[in-house]
Amino acid sequence: MNGSFIDFLRRVAHLCRKELLAILKDPSSRVILVVPALMQSLLFGYAATYDLTHVDYALLDQSRSGASTSFIAKLDGTGVFKRAATLTSPDQIAPMVNRQDALVVIQIGPDFERQLNAGEDAPIQVIIDARNSNTAGSASGFVASVVNAFNDEWRRRHGGIQAPVRVESRAWFNPNLETRWNFMPGMIAALSMIQTLLLTALSVAREREQGTFDQLLVTPLSPTEIMIGKALPPVFIGLVQSTIVLLMTLLWFRVPMAGSLVTLYIGLSAFTIASVGIGLSISAVSANMQQAMLYTFVLIMPMMLLSGLTTPVSNMPEVLQIATLANPLRFAIDLVQRVYLEGVGLFTVWHNLIPLFIIAAITLPLAAWLFRHRLV
Repeated sequence: MNGSFIDFLRRVAHLCRKELLAILKDPSSRVILVVPALMQSLLFGYAATYDLTHVDYALLDQSRSGASTSFIAKLDGTGVFKRAATLTSPDQIAPMVNRQDALVVIQIGPDFERQLNAGEDAPIQVIIDARNSNTAGSASGFVASVVNAFNDEWRRRHGGIQAPVRVESRAWFNPNLETRWNFMPGMIAALSMIQTLLLTALSVAREREQGTFDQLLVTPLSPTEIMIGKALPPVFIGLVQSTIVLLMTLLWFRVPMAGSLVTLYIGLSAFTIASVGIGLSISAVSANMQQAMLYTFVLIMPMMLLSGLTTPVSNMPEVLQIATLANPLRFAIDLVQRVYLEGVGLFTVWHNLIPLFIIAAITLPLAAWLFRHRLV
């Protein structure tokens, strides 16, 4: 009995040793064991944070008094708020928010100091760009803390007079600061990307496992024709999935759409083609389906973290901000959210389309070249 158990342990130990040696002797397996864990740990640590460390704001100070200057000094002294512009007219507020030049616009009325001295409420209007509800809520909280500190100091300096500054907040594009209004339009692009990448990554790898890839290469079809034939079905499936998420957002979650479906689908088509180019490149360098799936899932996590869906790109370290330029999801989410929530037209989001076309123009020819040279 004891001998049988010892033999069992010995066989298991030999099997474990063989499996470990098979993994550790393969250079690609060693890289996969270490690099993804390090990379994703760094990305989670730096990119996936809800801490708001930088808020660009615009100021419209119609009071130009000592009280308003004192309040503004407290705001600037937080180290979080950075003044992007000093406005001279209420007409300048909308363009600042629409262009995303400022996350917050603070408007101080002309009677600000008089109201404080008279013991009246002195309202300050705070206009917040709520396209990202997380950052909007955090920015609103920061402004409220500055207002509370100013009120306490004013009471001490004026013998306990009850003349608090009152904040009147207006959240544009998401009046109730609902997280769903921010996330669901972004999911129209993000969820379709996962399936699109996976389908395209498995396409060539599956044929390699089945032994039909070599037969495909010796057919009269050119690499370009092979690439197009493998790219079109995932593009179609990706757009169908985007449509499903769009309908769920509209009909189930009741998030109103302000923009044009034509503009939206032009952007989604460019994004899906760019995603297919990345997926085909993964498929071309994968020896089998297991490798293709592994490479895809390793890539998806950084793309999601660096997309700006959960935290703004401006809050990330500079190195990661540069890395987001190679991420098609970053541009797709910005495009979809602006079209969906703001109702902007094609000429407003053209700067998001150009990077998507560039990524597609690089990855699709790369995939075709890899098909021909069979780099595995």
